Amino acid sequence: MILDQFSLKGKVAIVTGAGQGLGRHFALALSDAGATIVIAELNAETGLKVEKEIQALGSKAMYVQMDVVEPASVQSAVKASLETFDRIDILINNAGISIWGDAETMPRKDWLKVIDVNLNGVFNCCQAVGRVMLKQGSGSIINIASMSGSIVNIPQHQANYNASKAAVIHLTKSLAVEWAKRGVRVNCISPGYMHTELVQDLFNDPSYGGVWFERTPMGRPGRLEELGPLIIFLASDASSFMTGSNIVIDGGYSAV
Repeated sequence: MILDQFSLKGKVAIVTGAGQGLGRHFALALSDAGATIVIAELNAETGLKVEKEIQALGSKAMYVQMDVVEPASVQSAVKASLETFDRIDILINNAGISIWGDAETMPRKDWLKVIDVNLNGVFNCCQAVGRVMLKQGSGSIINIASMSGSIVNIPQHQANYNASKAAVIHLTKSLAVEWAKRGVRVNCISPGYMHTELVQDLFNDPSYGGVWFERTPMGRPGRLEELGPLIIFLASDASSFMTGSNIVIDGGYSAV
């Protein structure tokens, strides 16, 4: 059956930043497809909440505290995952931040913080989990980039965020080529404006949401459930010949 190729039964997935928003939804979607979930989250309160949420649905889940910008923290979380589940089959690099600001006045700390979380954090996790997957001879890494890695958003100024996501896209391609013959696939997705609680107020603001959705051919933000199937596809055997790809899912924003 063709749908069997989308099954994640017996797979172990680490999702970074899984305590809320996109990360939480990715964790739930992967769990629904049969995967065991490691919730790698800095915030213990939200991480444990998602752990209980997934367990209440009858699936396996474990919370591990992880700070993606600290290699030692990443290594510790990977070690804990292996000690409990013996393997890691899927990595979703979701953790990320955004700090708006004009380039000419942006404090150095704001530039470095965004680059550290969004780029260095992704590399830290790819490197640590990649070592496990390369030893296994199999694995799927999915980096969460953004349409902002390919276009420049307006009216907000976010040169740091845009640059970090463009780098994630190219890092994805670089690792995909390097690891292709060793059984590890690396892809990324570039969402457009997605409907989460954190941006609801901005969506309702004509100065921001009004501009964004006027420029989006579909005229609306994406729904979280519209990303889950894509994550499952990339994580599963259904995409076994796919690596080094960046899939843009933005309601047509970057096509205009």
